[in-house]
Amino acid sequence: MAMNAQLLAVVQHIESERGVGREVVLCAIEQAISQAAKKNRAVTNDLRVVIDRKDLSLHVYDTFVCSSSETGPGIISLERARRIKPDAQEGDSIEVEMPAARLGRIAAQTSRQMIMQKIRDAERVNTFSEYRDRQGDIVSGIVSAVTHRDTYVTVGKTEMILPGKERIASENYQVGDSIKAIILKVDPDAKGPSVILSRSNPKFLEALFRLEVSEIADGVVEIMAVSRDPGYRAKVAVRALNENIDPVGACVGQKGSRVRTIVNELGGEKIDIVRWNEDIRLYVAQALQPARLEEIEVDATLPNTIHAVVAPDQYSLALGKRGQNVRLAAKLTGWHIEVKRSLATASFEDQKAAAIKDLADTFSVSTKVATQMVDAGFLTIDGIVGEDEATFIAMTGLDEVTAKGVYAAALAVADLMGGGEADEPAEEPSGEGEAE
Repeated sequence: MAMNAQLLAVVQHIESERGVGREVVLCAIEQAISQAAKKNRAVTNDLRVVIDRKDLSLHVYDTFVCSSSETGPGIISLERARRIKPDAQEGDSIEVEMPAARLGRIAAQTSRQMIMQKIRDAERVNTFSEYRDRQGDIVSGIVSAVTHRDTYVTVGKTEMILPGKERIASENYQVGDSIKAIILKVDPDAKGPSVILSRSNPKFLEALFRLEVSEIADGVVEIMAVSRDPGYRAKVAVRALNENIDPVGACVGQKGSRVRTIVNELGGEKIDIVRWNEDIRLYVAQALQPARLEEIEVDATLPNTIHAVVAPDQYSLALGKRGQNVRLAAKLTGWHIEVKRSLATASFEDQKAAAIKDLADTFSVSTKVATQMVDAGFLTIDGIVGEDEATFIAMTGLDEVTAKGVYAAALAVADLMGGGEADEPAEEPSGEGEAE
């Protein structure tokens, strides 16, 4: 018998395009046609569909009960039964091959839907088996679709998803773009693609360093911690297991070549590479770079709290825009960091000028607005949040919109300085401390 050319073409297409084995496809077709056909009242629940594995011919078998007196669905006359099986007796069950055309158009349409569902199920199983042990690996793919939230990426023959929350907010993708991401999770129960990607997770930054820095890949340099505002700024703490190796220099590379490659992959995200130290005071001093510290002290009463004292001209640098620098340092070290300004030797005018500059830089407001706050006695973030919002508005004389915005930002910065878990990205890059 000639091979079923149409079925062969379908099977070969699914094999090549969907990555599903021939036997899986044929079993799916058999099961789907069988299930769909059973909705036809003219067949029994014992109906069986078989595809010949050699010529791909389709065979449909139904089971009937032999009877010399009764008629109806599921009944075959004894006379007809004996033409198929000469020794058939009253009450025997006999399997009879029937024309596939008798299954009907509705069964054919339903079976197509079922076949595609079973193929998708098989794809999901294959995908899970292939990628379940690759979580944390970087993959490269092509953007196949973009929705208002999610981005779909084709890697080889597998469609993966980059959810909106795992994207870098400043990036926009178009269909056809090449993209790298980390395999964050493989979820066999997901309704859509089961491989979930990420570009915003700190582990993606770690994976990029493993890819670019041979010393990390070889295990002689170790990444101890990572904190990120994806797309804006990150801090990476490293240490060397070999005292002859400079871990920071290894990560930066000759003339900054290694870290520059990673920065370019992340769309310009600035990266501070700091040396990890088991002495928390030295570690925090590194983490707060590029600010220079005058003094650092571990709080004797509050757990995991450290006080960093900086010169007036270093205060805004230590905090960073919207508290970004101190927040990333707190996440990196796992300690509550309080940054304080050293004013003991500064004149009153110098103190006032420093306070105005700090407030203007921290809250991105004009010098005039910052001066109004300082003249009202609000020289620091702690001083602002120490009063309620209504009192702050009344004392500064600022317009309500500006005052409420500053007060809300002060509350947020106060939380960030405390090393809280807020994950809101900075409003703009700080422009400080990129490792070169």
